[in-house]
Amino acid sequence: MPGPPSATREPRVQAPAPFPAIGDGVLEGEVGADGLRLEDVEAMRDLADAAEQLAGEQPTIAARDGSPVLGGDISWPQCPKGIGIPQRRTLGLPMPTPDMEYVVVGLTNGPGFYPNPCLADQVAWVRERGLLLSAYAVLSYPDEEALERFGDDGPHDGGSALGALRNVGYQQALYNVRSMRAVDLDTPMVWLDVEPVALFEWSGDPLANAAIVEGARRGYEDAGYRVGVYSTPYLWEQIVGDLALGVPEWRAAGETSRAEALERCGADWSIQGGEPVMGQWLQASRDHNVTCPGVSRDLGRWFASTRG
Repeated sequence: MPGPPSATREPRVQAPAPFPAIGDGVLEGEVGADGLRLEDVEAMRDLADAAEQLAGEQPTIAARDGSPVLGGDISWPQCPKGIGIPQRRTLGLPMPTPDMEYVVVGLTNGPGFYPNPCLADQVAWVRERGLLLSAYAVLSYPDEEALERFGDDGPHDGGSALGALRNVGYQQALYNVRSMRAVDLDTPMVWLDVEPVALFEWSGDPLANAAIVEGARRGYEDAGYRVGVYSTPYLWEQIVGDLALGVPEWRAAGETSRAEALERCGADWSIQGGEPVMGQWLQASRDHNVTCPGVSRDLGRWFASTRG
């Protein structure tokens, strides 16, 4: 059982990631320098099938009455101050408050192919408190190096511009799969964070941007995870146009309030036609989240238990 929550202890600095900024594979063991081979995806599917067969032996999450449940999300900004890539130095922001019941942990240090520099310690922090756990990852548009290295590496036709971009999105997803498995981060799903990334800007072509998102979705699903999207209706439309995946939604309300975050559960705030799951708001330098009405009846759809 985890120890009692501590409001003061912050994650330690994690050892350097076992792969460079871009270009390493996303499975343990010997893999090609240009990312995950397609035959390795089959092995990942086998692992996912085995995990599903063992699901009955895993800790279960008790059903609630559907009332909203509070949680938080963390990533590179909550790492000890001053580490990470030069464009995204970590900020040492506070961790979630003791009343939070779940945490969504970010896998990237901002853009794709750059891992959260203290992921292992953040996952350990969640486990020590016995909180529910999920994951999210920021998607980003590739530079020329990433496009050259990954454009032909995936299930899509790299000979077309959109196919190459889908392969890059696919590899962004599989890169994060390795990050999760390296720290034993178990989650039934991964949230695709689609928003502007300063200094790693999206293109001006919504179809090209949408190809990255589509490729990432397939990458996570091929690895055995369900996906949802995190964004706002405005940001989503600005980046990917009218792309409609129909997947679950985590809706951002900015620096507002819990009441406003709950308002985001309404139909007027639909991002791409999916089920509303959580609303998020910023308060006192923390990202707070609240589940939408009815979601708590089956929290196991969205989170993994960390209690043994």
